[in-house]
Amino acid sequence: MNSPGAADTVLVTPVETARDMRAFIDLPKRLYRGHAGYVPHLDMERRDTFNVRKNPYFQHAQARFWLARRADRVVGRISAQVDQAHLDRYADATGLFGCLDAEDDPAVYAALLAAAEAWLRGHGMTRIRGPLSLSINEEVGLQIEGFDSRPMLLIPYHPPYAAARVEAQGYAKAKDVISYDYDVQNAEPTIGRKLIERGGLAGRVKVRTVDMKRFDAEVRTLLDIFNDAWADNWGYVPFTEAEIAVAAKTLKPVVIRDLAIFVDVDGETVAFIVALANLNEALRDLDGKLLPFGWAKLAWRLLIDKPKSARVPLMGVRKKFRNHPLLGAGLAMMAIDALRENGKRLGMKSGELGWILEDNKPTNNIIRSVGGKACKKHRIYEKALP
Repeated sequence: MNSPGAADTVLVTPVETARDMRAFIDLPKRLYRGHAGYVPHLDMERRDTFNVRKNPYFQHAQARFWLARRADRVVGRISAQVDQAHLDRYADATGLFGCLDAEDDPAVYAALLAAAEAWLRGHGMTRIRGPLSLSINEEVGLQIEGFDSRPMLLIPYHPPYAAARVEAQGYAKAKDVISYDYDVQNAEPTIGRKLIERGGLAGRVKVRTVDMKRFDAEVRTLLDIFNDAWADNWGYVPFTEAEIAVAAKTLKPVVIRDLAIFVDVDGETVAFIVALANLNEALRDLDGKLLPFGWAKLAWRLLIDKPKSARVPLMGVRKKFRNHPLLGAGLAMMAIDALRENGKRLGMKSGELGWILEDNKPTNNIIRSVGGKACKKHRIYEKALP
């Protein structure tokens, strides 16, 4: 893990103390401050995400975190994860890496990735994949396009040099994922209703917003559809019961009722689309901190100024309709129409739909057909661990 010359030595050590974790959370702020595509996470949110007692991900996964230092200065970070839920589903001895951020230095990237690889190899893994921070259901991929695009909630930012540094260590593309920009104010209505009529469901479809009085049940319905709709997607790992419960608790304060759309057929909920206000607009200058005045700024921006962009992180149609030549697209488009109209009424200017696997042709085709324009691309890498 060392580069030539004592002054250039790169030392990689595990995160073991609260001070180490603060350094782990703070590093991207120093590296990317001033970059157009970057807004820091809230520190408290990152602490909870990496806390084994608070994040239900750790009920089925274990992780290790490292910092790279040169002359006592933190110059990089990385995590490695072994997700038993993934292994139970795929039995492929694939471990994960994530949270990869570093100065533009080949020696730092080499040392960080070597640490993650060694740890995963020691846990019986024969392949490493990432970055996933921490799972396929959270922040996915390393950014390779759209570096100056609008920063978006839970879409990771990486600088242009990062991909070359990872590839230099023998990593190759596994999959790319795409995010789309959507003009809420000027997009045209879709042909969704016509497809529904041609598919024989005229008069049987109801589009509605989330019932906030039954919010926990609605979240369970949403994630049940998600688990059904996404089950055949590459890399898919289902949400656990504990993760669903935490999602319901976390989402309730930030979900806007009119931006959570459900589609019912004969009284059964079969499709949904959810947009979340882009908190990055409100967090842009808080540097991840709510004290001493961050709380007031955040509250003002969310309640009075209000974000003008949103992200669609979740969308799904049950398999029994999704695979129909007309109804799958029709139900998805009707949900998009309702979301667009509600968003326009609320003053939303734009939305970001993603991420979408590059080879998910049906979903990519739907998004492009309704006016989505590709704005970001992230790459998931793999490497064999001999």
